[in-house]
Amino acid sequence: MTAHQWRIGPAPVDGEQVDIAVDCHRGLRGPYTGLGSLLRLVVPEANGRWPDLVQRHLTEILSAAPELRGAIDAAPETLTSLAVPEERTRIYPANRTRRLAHGATEFLAGYAARAGRLPLRLAFDRVDQADPTDQEFLAIFLRRVRPDVVRVLIGTDGGALEPELTAALDRYAGRLPELTRVAGRPGRGPAELLRAYVDADGTSTDPAELAAYRQADPQARVALHDARAALLRGRGEWSLELGAIPWHLERGSDPAGAGAEALYEAARHCGALGYYHAVIDYGTRGRAIVDPDTQMERFWLLSTRASSAMVVLGRTVEAEPTYLDLRSRYAEPELQMSTGYALAMLYTRFHPAELRDHHLARGYINNSIAIASLLPDPQKRAFHSVFQNNGLALIEMRLGRLPAALRLVDDGLNRLDRELPGDKHRLHRSVLVHNRGKAYLALGRLDEALTDLTNVIELDPNYADYYFDRADVRRRLGDLTGAVADCDTAISLSPPFFELYYNRADLKAELGDLAGAIADFGYVVELEPDQLDARVNLISLLLDEGSVDAARPHVEEGLLRHPGDARLLHLRGVLAVTDGAEADARRYLDEALAADPELVAALASRAALAFDGGDHERAVADLTAALAVDADNPDLLYNRGFVHEAAGRWAEAVADYSRALEVPGADREELFSRRARCHAELGDAEASQADRAAGAGQPNLADRAAGAGQPNLAGAR
Repeated sequence: MTAHQWRIGPAPVDGEQVDIAVDCHRGLRGPYTGLGSLLRLVVPEANGRWPDLVQRHLTEILSAAPELRGAIDAAPETLTSLAVPEERTRIYPANRTRRLAHGATEFLAGYAARAGRLPLRLAFDRVDQADPTDQEFLAIFLRRVRPDVVRVLIGTDGGALEPELTAALDRYAGRLPELTRVAGRPGRGPAELLRAYVDADGTSTDPAELAAYRQADPQARVALHDARAALLRGRGEWSLELGAIPWHLERGSDPAGAGAEALYEAARHCGALGYYHAVIDYGTRGRAIVDPDTQMERFWLLSTRASSAMVVLGRTVEAEPTYLDLRSRYAEPELQMSTGYALAMLYTRFHPAELRDHHLARGYINNSIAIASLLPDPQKRAFHSVFQNNGLALIEMRLGRLPAALRLVDDGLNRLDRELPGDKHRLHRSVLVHNRGKAYLALGRLDEALTDLTNVIELDPNYADYYFDRADVRRRLGDLTGAVADCDTAISLSPPFFELYYNRADLKAELGDLAGAIADFGYVVELEPDQLDARVNLISLLLDEGSVDAARPHVEEGLLRHPGDARLLHLRGVLAVTDGAEADARRYLDEALAADPELVAALASRAALAFDGGDHERAVADLTAALAVDADNPDLLYNRGFVHEAAGRWAEAVADYSRALEVPGADREELFSRRARCHAELGDAEASQADRAAGAGQPNLADRAAGAGQPNLAGAR
């Protein structure tokens, strides 16, 4: 069997033929329990034999398996990763884990190929109990890794899975016969069963062990939890602090102290890495065991960790009551200031569009600005005032007040320089420079935007997003080569994310590097197959290059993922034209235009079909409809003029050719030649002679129409 496999229920008693099996239950090590366990097993060998492979994937390896830090070289540091907690003012986007998953997939595929163990057989068990990070990784892994390189066995116990993983299993894995779970080992007394449950770190599914745990003396349970937490801490493995250790401390002798502290540290660590589902879990559990009256600061910080993670995941309506609850509980100035900022950001940036209220956001942020101005410590007062005014700058941008936004950011930078030592809040200084660059960009002041983005890169040279943004500015300035170089640098600094490759593909297409553009667009749809614009651009470029067979699977995969999409239906029609299947082509083009009656490319292609079939009226009708959408398209004007000419409507042809000659980008030599013939047919020898001097060549409507109005790389964004 060559497919990946999916087993529901326990592994067979005699085991399975696998090279490495890992337990994914998040209760053991939290996010990336499964992936991290696998990496801890294979990375030491890979680092010894193929250090270049490990070096290319340091960020994803160390993010999923933090224990390997020190055993392998550290990943490139950024101001974000170096910032102490109280100075960390930037958080990762929610999709960072997808980047890590893609990088880990490529590392493991590379490891298997170099090790020569093909296929490398990997088993991931208890996946339905895995953190969303592991489930996301496995969904991507199943889709991207070839079974002849790595064969994956997914084991679940029948619980619910993340939708993406369910879809991947349904498509890429064969279902194995379901087995019945056998009872645990017989003959064990209550004490042994109790210890077995505790030693399983709360992940046991043995009913006898669970019953013994519930029936045990509470003090005996507490003692076992304390002992187990101490034992696990003695291993010095940080990922245990994200799973088993907090679970034991919550149930040990000091839940509101040691337990809450462990949960907070786990939330802080995972928040810094972008593992937001886990942050919500830790924060919610922590709130449940601390006393909000006597442990105000701990309750506050656990609450805001959880609510901030909800915001990043788009669960803003769920997050807002937490901020309001904290504001109603406590009169602490810094709490009122920070929650006011959070609510302002909800209403100007994060809430769904129908709930946003920029003026309400201004009210919240102005209150926070007022509180910041009253803080007694001068350095805190300066930093928090600048931070809150940076939030106001964003609101001003959302309200269209760009000069005011720029002034706020500029004043903030100047104040930090005046009132804080240069080594303080380096991250936030870089954020302000970046924000000022974005304000310049919004104002169209491209040279100043380029200067600020160059400066922020000097401050934080390993942060990939800055190169991504500078590439955009360089492109707008016409420096396409410099923009490609910035994309290249960003790619070298980050696990894969599709936006970088999409933009580089666009740039390469503009530079005439069609092979490079095809490769980058192809990689985009490998990373994220639902990226429709990239797929449409890829198919169009393949057709332009004459790679018809390479385009076919992309059209079909696209329609599988986006049924009824007009652009894909049009491209299916173009393929049918290439195959000479005119009836199919006409049907697909009709379907495309039923989905989008204003799709210029489909109208132009259907006009070409009609012309080839001798139906001049239908061709003119479709081209006229296309020109109603894109009035200054010289190809469309040329084509309609040519149809008129073929039908003997010389004056109408002259009118279209004349309009086309007024449009930039027209083929003037060809248009003069065609118009000369029409003038001659109309008996205007003088006009014909004047045009003929510039005319040459013969038109081919089918060739020109197939390309007219095709989605171009810039327009497909």
